[in-house]
Amino acid sequence: MGAQWKQKWRELTSNKKGQVVGKLVREIQVAVQQGGTDPDMNARLYAALEKARRNSVTRDTIERAIKTGSGQGGEKTQLETVIYEGFTPHKIPVMVEALTDNRNRTGPEIRMLFKTGALGTPGSVGFFFEHMGVVEAVHPEASREAEDDAIEAGAQNVEELDPEEIPEGHIGATFLTDTKELAAVSKALAALGWKLQASELRYLAKTFPDLTEEQQSEVGAFLSALDDHSDVHRVYAAFK
Repeated sequence: MGAQWKQKWRELTSNKKGQVVGKLVREIQVAVQQGGTDPDMNARLYAALEKARRNSVTRDTIERAIKTGSGQGGEKTQLETVIYEGFTPHKIPVMVEALTDNRNRTGPEIRMLFKTGALGTPGSVGFFFEHMGVVEAVHPEASREAEDDAIEAGAQNVEELDPEEIPEGHIGATFLTDTKELAAVSKALAALGWKLQASELRYLAKTFPDLTEEQQSEVGAFLSALDDHSDVHRVYAAFK
């Protein structure tokens, strides 16, 4: 529930790897714009830097993203978060989070993707999702009780973390919280020894309609087309 839709079955081509780096760079820039350049005081930036390092983003690229986000050297780029809503083929609700410096360019392009996708349509779908703070973290103590730490940190709920995201010998968890409490919960978990892998606001689907294998393939192709847009940061869908 805590994660956005992921294209796990797709092999990363060199072009796709470049897109991934571009999205990570934008996440760093936005994190800096919203919370400053100190990762110890900015949980979103801390998690963005960890994710960038895990994906082998170079130090020079990371430092340049921080400078651009903070306006150092006159390079500041002001990115705006814009949400687009609609349905995939077979009426699966989807929310698209874009980071853009020009919504007049991005909006028409995203709407065109909805129109050209087989049976994809724009529309209001926000009531199919919950907007929540999500903290994904790992802890070096494999016997750690995530539920106890969730209560102490003030999280509303705790779920399992994708096993692929958990280093050997660690425990992982996804902590869910109210949007206004995200920063406080992230800071509290870090103080308890949790290493943050993500600290961000997400749209979590309330239900997941059943689909045939053929329908899943069609929906996956549509979501891939959305995710491949350079301005699209995350894609949330009621789709497993």
